[in-house]
Amino acid sequence: MVESSNLLEFEAMLPRLGTPIRIRSFQDALVFVCRWTIREKDLEVRDLLRRMKGASSGRDIHSVVGELRQKLATRGLLQKTG
Repeated sequence: MVESSNLLEFEAMLPRLGTPIRIRSFQDALVFVCRWTIREKDLEVRDLLRRMKGASSGRDIHSVVGELRQKLATRGLLQKTG
């Protein structure tokens, strides 16, 4: 994967799924978090999903996507580049 300067373009893994999922938009990220919530039942992920659904400005969207990337990286689910 090529590193993108766009915060909204990255690849991530869902727990117990061997194929990375490419996220290219906020809508992709929202669907990913919905699926992650179903798989893990983690309260932090559910809270993130609630905040993503309520994001109404570009600033809010970038904030919650940044938090998503941080949570994925912490759990080893954010794909490494290069």
